[in-house]
Amino acid sequence: MITEQTKVTDAAIGVGIADQPEELSVIHKPGCAAAIWRRQLPKGFDTWIDGINPDNLPSGRLVLRPDGVASSVQQLCDQAGLRNSAQRDWLTADIADLAKRFADLMRAPYLRFRLDVISTNACRRFHIDAITSRLICTYRGTGTQYGVSTDGSEPKRVFTVGTGSPMIMRGSLWPETPKSGLLHRSPPIEGSGETRLVLVLDPVSELDEIGDVCGSL
Repeated sequence: MITEQTKVTDAAIGVGIADQPEELSVIHKPGCAAAIWRRQLPKGFDTWIDGINPDNLPSGRLVLRPDGVASSVQQLCDQAGLRNSAQRDWLTADIADLAKRFADLMRAPYLRFRLDVISTNACRRFHIDAITSRLICTYRGTGTQYGVSTDGSEPKRVFTVGTGSPMIMRGSLWPETPKSGLLHRSPPIEGSGETRLVLVLDPVSELDEIGDVCGSL
């Protein structure tokens, strides 16, 4: 279901709300600027991940094929000293599943992968990324915030994506019209003591977009 739409001659501001991951394909519909899979994290996962020392949260940036995501996340967890557990296994499997789904949706042979540990006001200004599309999923802390603006000004209404709910957004390089009028930002958390764990995936269609592909950590 698309909760908001505008005329084809205006900016795309539609937000598709998916109850199943397959419904994220709504991102390809005209007028849809973003798709959110509204879901609940497994029971006990939030307690587990909120209790981890931020120094032991996995983080890293690389470019790789979708089928290499699971092993890479495992390595990041090992490097961070995150102990083996059912919750760690779920986190690894979920990131790998999102990577495959996103790559399939965008027909991308490679992904630019980021797993960020954030405790500051990173990207605090509302903006549209200069990419074709992006998937963001916050596993710990406050989710990404977004709002509609067709003239580049601050959105008048700000919405916050639920923790654990993946969001796919069109970037300014999305090849179809109308262009997106949906802006987003990281929530302002500096000084609050909050630490976020955020997954970011971008599609990469050609290796010369980013240079040599790094498949290992």
